[in-house]
This record gives sequence, C-alpha cells and structure tokens, in this order.
Amino acid sequence: MNIVVCVKAVPGSTEVKMDTKTHTIIRDGGEAVVNPFDAAALEVALRIKDEHRAAGEACTVTVLSMGIPATEKLLRDCIARGADAGLLLSDRAFAGADTLATTYALSCGIARLGAPDLVLCGKMAVDGDTAQIGPELAGALNVPCAVGVTGLPAVADGTVTVQRESDAGVATAAFPLPAVLTVAKDVAELRMASIAGIRAAEEVEITVLTAEEAGADTARTGLAGSPTQVVRSFVPERDERGVEITADAAEQAMQIAEVLKGRAL
Repeated sequence: MNIVVCVKAVPGSTEVKMDTKTHTIIRDGGEAVVNPFDAAALEVALRIKDEHRAAGEACTVTVLSMGIPATEKLLRDCIARGADAGLLLSDRAFAGADTLATTYALSCGIARLGAPDLVLCGKMAVDGDTAQIGPELAGALNVPCAVGVTGLPAVADGTVTVQRESDAGVATAAFPLPAVLTVAKDVAELRMASIAGIRAAEEVEITVLTAEEAGADTARTGLAGSPTQVVRSFVPERDERGVEITADAAEQAMQIAEVLKGRAL
C-alpha cells in the first residue's frame, strides 16, 4: 500500500510578514513548522503503516509539499518520525498560489509518485483556513473524498472506512481505494522522532522538483494560475474612544443612532 501525505509549512508564530505587492505571506523559512492538521494526517498514515507491516503487508508513506527550499528540513523531520520518503516542489513559478494552483501543483507531484492508494491531508491550514485542498485534490484525481475525519480510518480489502464530521454529528462512511481523506487536528498526536530516526533521516535524499521537472504547466501555477487573489491586506485600525450612554432603552437607541450618524456609519 502506498500513502501520500500532503504537508504545508506554516509560520510558527503570529508574527508574519506580508508582501506589499502580491499581498501574500512572505515565506522565508524562519520559525516554520508543519501545519498541525497535516501533522495529525501524518500520524494517521504512520499508524496505518504500522498496522499493515505488523500484518506482514508492505506499506510506504511519502510526504509531499510545495514550498521554499527550507521546507526540505520539515520533510526530513517527517521522515525521522516514520515516513519513508519526501518530495518537495520548489520553484518561483509556484509562488503566490491560491488553492486551485496549489492543488494543480500537488497533483503533478502525486503523478510523479505513481498512483497512491491513499492521499491524506490536514483538514485545513492554520494560515489559510480554506479547507479546500483535500476536496480539490480528490476532484483532480477523480477519486472519493472524506473530509474532517475524526477517527482513525480502517483500511482493508481495498476499502477505507472512516468516521467523519457531518451536520448531524459523526457519520460513518466506507468507499473503495484510491481515495483522499482530510483529517481533523485532534485525531492523533504526531509521535516524537527517535534518535535512530533522526540519524536515518539525514541519509535519505529528498527529491526536489522544479515546475518543469514536475511536468507542470506554469500558466496554471503560482499567481499566474490563481483565479483568486488578495486585493489588499491590512491590520484593522482600532479606535480606543468610548461613549458611555446611560438612559432607558428608547433613549439609548436614539443616542446610539446619533453616535453612528456622527461617524457616518
């Protein structure tokens, strides 16, 4: 069984810098961490791998990311924790991508890895909160998708069974492989890397591909391939002034209306 886990490098603090021209986050690699939802997805993949290998069945886990060269360090950390290989898509042509362009790039990376049985993603990224990549990947790969998985999936006989979030609470769903799952953050906590794992990861070669090497059409990557773009980003201005209104409800309503009128609101 072959599993691909899509991981994203996100800022490790709330202090982020924005590019004033493209209105995108400046990703210089400083204080970057693996998106917590993706870390949960990786742990789910590693547990599936443990179960299959305990049963004498082959199973490999490959981590895939699109990002700057420094992201290679995070992929190596994933390998130290139990993944088998890493693939990094790194090229200026990928910069500034929205979810559609990101999905396209990741689908090119997945194509280079063959035909995985299972693709795992975090439910969303903490620096974007769109929760779109997993479902879009399923659409691009034309495979079933379960979003917001809240329990460890059961994989057997070419079928995956999951518990997932639904409007009615938690629903159980089963469908054939290959498939894409997006994982809630609380499903599993990523295991620590062992000393042996860290040493072994240093010897693993991370495959790094440019857009051309990944077979990507650059008209569909980065800003060029992003139909949605941020027009403006800013920190809201705060007005510390306050007005105290003491009266009955009717008088309070009239005074509030006058305040709003005076501020052209």
